[in-house]
Amino acid sequence: MVSLEDAVIARLESHGERFEILVDPDLAAEFRKDESKVDIEDILAVQEVFKDARKGDKASEETMRKLFESDDPLEVAKIILKKGSIQLTAEQRRQMIKDKQKKIINKIAREAINPQTGLPHPPKRIEKAMKEAKVHVDPFKTVDEQVNIILKAIRTKIPIKFEKVKVAIKIPGETAGPVYGIISNFGKILEEEWQKDGSWIAIVEIPGGLQDSFYQKMSEMTGGQVETKLLK
Repeated sequence: MVSLEDAVIARLESHGERFEILVDPDLAAEFRKDESKVDIEDILAVQEVFKDARKGDKASEETMRKLFESDDPLEVAKIILKKGSIQLTAEQRRQMIKDKQKKIINKIAREAINPQTGLPHPPKRIEKAMKEAKVHVDPFKTVDEQVNIILKAIRTKIPIKFEKVKVAIKIPGETAGPVYGIISNFGKILEEEWQKDGSWIAIVEIPGGLQDSFYQKMSEMTGGQVETKLLK
């Protein structure tokens, strides 16, 4: 549940009446996209419907029954979210855009590479390209809805594309157990085999942007006893 300090107003005006609820802006945006993925109780700061949220004036139960066929705040809140608008202060909007931009940059840095070198782009380079391309980030759209559009825009500034890469690894058998579990955080194992000397070899598919962190983690987990090769 969002705090009152961080909540924003969602408003619906109908038949000369105004109905307001206090909501988490991010969860409200998710609900509008797919209500099955978000619990309405998690979205609301308080389970009340107001005619003026800033003053704390509650909406009439009789009016809600008349217009929404229900005086249940949770049911009415769903209708307000689906049909109404979400009000943001300038500062709230700036912060939401900043947070959403950070998530987009992290996803691109995680999954994209420079096709000229096969290496990932640092987040700072991606951020700079977004500024140069004058990319607009929508605080109410999901990362996945925006990332491909933004990737297309920044291609005019840097060579970049989403690509998965295959990496062959070989590690001592005694470290295979812990490493096996860690690999699932990066990608998936396509092939694996135990060698006669007790070592474990595998071919792993990971997002191109994770190469450096993958190599670093494998080295850390095996005490440096790892061999890797990027497969073409």
